[in-house]
Amino acid sequence: MRYQLTKSDRNIKGTIRLNGSKSIANRALMIRALCEDHFEIEALSNSKDTVTLNQLLTQTATTETDEPLTLDAGAAGTTYRFMTAYLALQAGTQILTGTERMKQRPIGVLAEALKQLGANIEYLEAEGYPPLKIASPSTIASNQLSISAGTSSQYISALLMIAPKLPNGLELHLEGKVVSRPYIEMTLSLMAYFGVQHSWEANTIRIAPQTYRAKPFKVEADWSAASYYYALAAFSDQLDLHLQGLFEDSVQGDAVLAEMMTAFGVQTTFTETGIHLSKNQVSPKAHFVYNFLRCPDLAQTIAVICGGMGIAAHFTGLETLRIKETDRIAALQTELKKVEVEVVAKGDDAMQIEGKALVQAPVFDTYEDHRMAMAFAPLAMMNRIFIHEPMVVVKSYPAFYEDLQQLGFEVEQYEVQSEG
Repeated sequence: MRYQLTKSDRNIKGTIRLNGSKSIANRALMIRALCEDHFEIEALSNSKDTVTLNQLLTQTATTETDEPLTLDAGAAGTTYRFMTAYLALQAGTQILTGTERMKQRPIGVLAEALKQLGANIEYLEAEGYPPLKIASPSTIASNQLSISAGTSSQYISALLMIAPKLPNGLELHLEGKVVSRPYIEMTLSLMAYFGVQHSWEANTIRIAPQTYRAKPFKVEADWSAASYYYALAAFSDQLDLHLQGLFEDSVQGDAVLAEMMTAFGVQTTFTETGIHLSKNQVSPKAHFVYNFLRCPDLAQTIAVICGGMGIAAHFTGLETLRIKETDRIAALQTELKKVEVEVVAKGDDAMQIEGKALVQAPVFDTYEDHRMAMAFAPLAMMNRIFIHEPMVVVKSYPAFYEDLQQLGFEVEQYEVQSEG
């Protein structure tokens, strides 16, 4: 299936209520599952990842059987990693699986760390990859653990959230350069909200045995989702856009957008209900340089913005992009080439962007990656575009296309016959 996206002008005006942050929602769900008492979560994300995690946690809590319980995380990487740590503490035997793509995404760093703590985990197919068989844990005595800080921060967050439930807590040593640090800080901030304290000195995080305290919680809107509207804002001739649900004092690393996008002519004003975007009358610079170590999920959107505006760019801090839903550096190279923008990879953590997008009804592939679809959609402001397998957006933002229509985009569905 393909969607054709078009827009008759380059004016953006309206109000959008953004979906709740799935990163925050997923952590809140995990903490609730680890808490002795139930609490309400307001504005819970309706993303597929969050819905899946909620279902799996409910299934684990309500299913009683002597047979192994099979849990399918689908394509949800965060869900898979968080569930791996959660199940490592649970009695009984569970098999945690996912899509074929999920079976290609590494889990060994987290699984081996959990095994050092006494978890009973077995790889059912390729060593270091899903699916996993997770049985009742052995006696957990050690609270010392070292883990590479250069891989996914989701491994670290998964370990931190179960740390208060370990008999002796956890002393976690992060080896090497810490990537995606804001996501670790987000995890610790939410844990503190629910009563769990920590210390972080140099590269060591210490969490003593503690109890999560139940209290009502509201999920803020998703700054990652806001990035696609910032792209619309950057490409616009006239701009008057309100995005509701975002907090100025945010725990999300992607909140750097507000400052970052001033370089692209977009002004952010915080209001009582969210933010207002307008033009700041600043001429974009010819060259944009940025380190995305603290906000890797913004890299695709900003790459498309640079390509669309003809701004040469140099991105660093991209260490995690090759192990996301797809190899995002390779995907950007392929898709931006379709509009005559060149992306040159510089090792595994950097890339350069050159050229100005020439949009002539390209068909953008999505690689089972929600952010590829949403990052490229704003190019429809320049000409008609097609997005192949567009509904990958349900992973984080199910109403994405409906919200675009509120701003004057036309979205038309095309069925594509299978080849062969």
